[in-house]
Amino acid sequence: MGIQKDVFKFNVGGRIFQTTATTLANAGRDSFFGALFDDNWDLRQHQPDSSQQEFFVDRNPDCFAVLLDLLRTGDLYIPPNVPERLLYREAMFYGLTDHVRSAKWGPFDGNRLKLSRSVIGRAPGDGTAIRASPDGGCCVAHGSMVHVFDWMLEEHPPINLDYQSQRHRLVNAENVLISACERLGKGDGGIGLFSSSTGDLRHKFNVVHDNQIKSYTAGALSFSPDIRFFLAVKEEAMNMGLEFGTKLPVNKSISFTRVPADNCYISLLDFREKRMAWSWSDIGAPLTVDEKRVRDAIALEECNSICVVNEYDDLGFIDLRINGGSVRWSSRSRLLKGKMLDEPCYPKLALHNGQLFSSMNDCISVFCGPDWVLTSRLRRSYGGSICDFSIGGDRLFALHSEENVFDAWETPPPPVI
Repeated sequence: MGIQKDVFKFNVGGRIFQTTATTLANAGRDSFFGALFDDNWDLRQHQPDSSQQEFFVDRNPDCFAVLLDLLRTGDLYIPPNVPERLLYREAMFYGLTDHVRSAKWGPFDGNRLKLSRSVIGRAPGDGTAIRASPDGGCCVAHGSMVHVFDWMLEEHPPINLDYQSQRHRLVNAENVLISACERLGKGDGGIGLFSSSTGDLRHKFNVVHDNQIKSYTAGALSFSPDIRFFLAVKEEAMNMGLEFGTKLPVNKSISFTRVPADNCYISLLDFREKRMAWSWSDIGAPLTVDEKRVRDAIALEECNSICVVNEYDDLGFIDLRINGGSVRWSSRSRLLKGKMLDEPCYPKLALHNGQLFSSMNDCISVFCGPDWVLTSRLRRSYGGSICDFSIGGDRLFALHSEENVFDAWETPPPPVI
């Protein structure tokens, strides 16, 4: 699209605004302003006398001024007289929500994260798990309740389960996929797809094998970048470990890939060949110190290794090219470890944009580079140990074991040069 010199005039709530077609085109094809252009990005209504013709919009003029400046400059400045909730509502009307969200915080960088907000929940018990969504929202599990928050961190109607939730993950801004264990003797566990805005159940999925619906207990749930989900289950009739994967959206029945259960701590599955490609276990190995108890693991594809962490926040690395290889432990935490909290949580690992994250007690450590050097730490003053954290939508969410609170960390927008 070439640079256009057409001037367009708006009357928004009685205030006159004048801008160029180039600025309006920055809003994108799917926006309110995109409808003003034809397929060649020429204005549909050319204004030969801009002093006499204007496009009337019956909306808030103060918010329009902020959004128009965002389209001009790419920067978001919200004056004190404009409530953020009102601005976000107007951005939704104009189809500029993505523009506002991307301008409000910068691309994710673990070394530049700043605490944006702490949200205190109203649930009677402590949270057990938190998951981020691709649009910057999150959901928090409290026993049989799942509390859903949008990217503005406003709470939607909660999802109420009649059984204990084990794992959950936001699929997108519209859906929450939940795996849950059954109540004793009820047979009502499984996985379900819920509306994130209303909390209503949209689908409850059955597992089908040999054209028969199987009873199963759902376990850990994860996703691939193409929205293919993988769920570890145990088939009730045969008491076997299972893994299956399918792509959303799906029907109410899901076929699965059977993988026999074993005593391995860590397994890599090749779903193309439907077999276990690599496994590791320390069964039979001498256990001389508690530090060798693996609490979490994550694959480092570019390094051909698996990163593990123990309860003292020591990182270890297993070479994928060696079957049955030992863990190469790093004891860097002994030099940095502070006082253990009264109720410590087991550490967890995450990998995002080439940065490694490890939670321990009340902080999250960030590691970078080929040698995974500790480069920064995230910590706040209250809330207790971090029992879970999740990264998504250019945000990091940390759930604390006390005070029923979670934190949202964001990367500030880049400075104006």
